[in-house]
Amino acid sequence: MHLRDTPGLTFDDVLLVPRRSSVASRSAVNIAARLTRRLTLAIPIVSANMDTVTEAPMAIAIARLGGLGAIHRFMSAERQAAEVARVKRAESHIVEAPATLPPGASVQTAREQMAASQIGGLLVVDAAGHLLGLVTTRDVLFAPDPLAPVESVMTTRERLVTAPAGIDLESARQQLHAHRVEKLPLLLPDGRVAGLITAQDIIKLARHPHAAKDSKGRLRVAAAVGARADDLVRAELCASTGTDVLVVDIAHGHSEHAIRMVQTLKRSFPHLDVIAGNVASADGVRALAEAGADAVKVGVGPGSICITRQVTGFGVPQLTAILDCAAAARELDVPLVADGGVRNGGDLTKALAAGASTVMLGSLLAGTEESPGASVIRDGRRYKVVRGMASLTANVDRQALDKPGQLDDDDWEKVVPEGVEAVVPYRGRAADVLHQLVGGLRSGLSYAGAACLADLQANAEFLRITPAGIRESGPHDVQTL
Repeated sequence: MHLRDTPGLTFDDVLLVPRRSSVASRSAVNIAARLTRRLTLAIPIVSANMDTVTEAPMAIAIARLGGLGAIHRFMSAERQAAEVARVKRAESHIVEAPATLPPGASVQTAREQMAASQIGGLLVVDAAGHLLGLVTTRDVLFAPDPLAPVESVMTTRERLVTAPAGIDLESARQQLHAHRVEKLPLLLPDGRVAGLITAQDIIKLARHPHAAKDSKGRLRVAAAVGARADDLVRAELCASTGTDVLVVDIAHGHSEHAIRMVQTLKRSFPHLDVIAGNVASADGVRALAEAGADAVKVGVGPGSICITRQVTGFGVPQLTAILDCAAAARELDVPLVADGGVRNGGDLTKALAAGASTVMLGSLLAGTEESPGASVIRDGRRYKVVRGMASLTANVDRQALDKPGQLDDDDWEKVVPEGVEAVVPYRGRAADVLHQLVGGLRSGLSYAGAACLADLQANAEFLRITPAGIRESGPHDVQTL
């Protein structure tokens, strides 16, 4: 038995001491951060791989702002891969495999395909892939016969503006403007479709200049996997649809099966980065980093809907966990993802100052428009449901996914939940929440006299405070509006 002399600290237990600063404006600071050994984000924020937080809409919104979304694994592997594909198709320099359909397909089929893919047009091609025409939402919106073939309503090949494969973006933009069109099919010399450039993709480049994108201009995205043998199939499917990062999603990351999974993923997918966790000690960081992890997630029990510490007695208060893990992370040059416990911009700044490279957000984003959680109304106010991935219903849903049609009452009774189900206030768009968080972080760097996150970590001085100091830090002696 061993008892530490120093108490474990969390974010409310400390403040950062202000420093002399030459930062004239918070807009002048650089908050770019390493997500993994190879990937950098414009903002140090990752949305959590929880089923009430991150599916394609959240991942798209976060990536456009410069962060990253981690698609949860509590769905079929095929559906998860489809969610990854939705993110990768949301934007690109060139759509390399544009959606197509044959000329004999019905108008109704075209409507359904466009609605399912959330796109405004389909290329019509023959069996060999030669371009025959283009059908758009406007072509089928009021078509009187839903069973009519799309060739009867499409814009034919002769009337389309096309470009050769390999055209650069600026030339494509000029073509789109000169002909006042929104879609530019790219063709090989024999007339087969090689890709598609759309006006919307070019507009998005200007609208989201700091978006997290791969070399093809597609939004970056992560996909979570477990540590079982069948999770290799899940990883393979997500890799085939373009995921940039695999996240080994294990409650206790400092375990043999998590370590083996990291090693297997790095052997099987050497082109992909792997984030692994969760751990709460320097030894945990070393074990996962030596197994090949490109980043390590830190946090055992700090989340607002996690009760692991109450159920098991294990965990480390999050600020201490980050400080302990950061020492090992620096030695091994592996970035840390602080997962859990962040409620505001101050907590975000403290987590990064303590040594995290990025921060994973769950409940803060669960209340946003883009989260997949269900909406509920209470006392005239709108809320969204959030649940821990070790909660009772999440455990049972996971078993139902693994054993469809085989669950009974005994399966419910066997679950020992380590998370809860809850509701959080509806918070509007994810962009609005992140604007406040990032604004607080930028202000924090100005108080630290830091031009970038590395300066913040180098200059950070934490001061322990008393309960009276905590009360003084918030609104007091007034009635807030």
